[in-house]
Amino acid sequence: MLSRTADHLFWLARYMERAENTARMLDVNYQTSLMPQSADEAEGGWRALLSISELTHDYAARYGSVTARKVMDYMVADEQNPSSIYRCLMAARENARAVRGTLTTEVWETQNQTWLEFQRMVTQREHQSDPGSTFEWVKFRSHLSRGVTVGTMLQDEAFHFLRIGGFLERADNTARMLDVKFHGVENEFFGSGAEQEYDFYHWSSILRSVSGFEVYRKAYRNVIRPEKVAELLILRPDMPRSLAACTNEVVANLREVANDQSEETLRLAGRLQADLRFAQIDEILATGLHAFLTQFLERVNRLGAGISRDFLVPV
Repeated sequence: MLSRTADHLFWLARYMERAENTARMLDVNYQTSLMPQSADEAEGGWRALLSISELTHDYAARYGSVTARKVMDYMVADEQNPSSIYRCLMAARENARAVRGTLTTEVWETQNQTWLEFQRMVTQREHQSDPGSTFEWVKFRSHLSRGVTVGTMLQDEAFHFLRIGGFLERADNTARMLDVKFHGVENEFFGSGAEQEYDFYHWSSILRSVSGFEVYRKAYRNVIRPEKVAELLILRPDMPRSLAACTNEVVANLREVANDQSEETLRLAGRLQADLRFAQIDEILATGLHAFLTQFLERVNRLGAGISRDFLVPV
């Protein structure tokens, strides 16, 4: 496969996954903001969301004060924000158009219709009048895109590059979300008696942001405890959005497209997979969750750079 084609497919999947994850984080933050809380707590939630995407400085330079309406405008409809849902869906559609002949008709039409419909929604400011429905729509279109891809495309190299891009982006986003959401309360809640009410709402909001609330109940059948939330979202390979599950998928699809020059990249991916497979949550928490997630993000970035070097268009 031509490296340029692989590059478009890889980034098509990454941008769709990024749009979905942004919608997930915004949705949970919006729902949480409706609960009784102080103005400082509400503002802190929106600041944390900007921090996850490393957009704090850009937002401050252009918007100034942090408010729910401004952050949602910035993260949903801002054409100058490279991580906004608007820009992600536009980039996904443009990457799909560039490799139209590689995709099935169903995949292309799904991408094209998603972009056209979202433009209409932004024009009518639906993300302000009904934020919850807008975020659910973005998540649904991402699910539809992924399902149509799996259901209609030949499982050849094109398919594998789509999967690599999607799961690499998911691993990155899950790790960022965990780092920000856990870092501020790690010392306070791990291994100490926290207030039960705050404990439930804080950790359940984290689980809901990755569709993990019902999964947690099924897997652990007890009250929500932070160490179990961390274990579910980091080490459980049967949790679709966990770091372990994403890494397993990246490795499996990398093996399918491996070539003579990708040996080192595959080794890095396999090493990361093995470290997650044999890790224990107690050891991770003892050495520091923030340090573990920071290192994980660095390794994911190195892995992405290796994939780009071996298969994609040189940057």
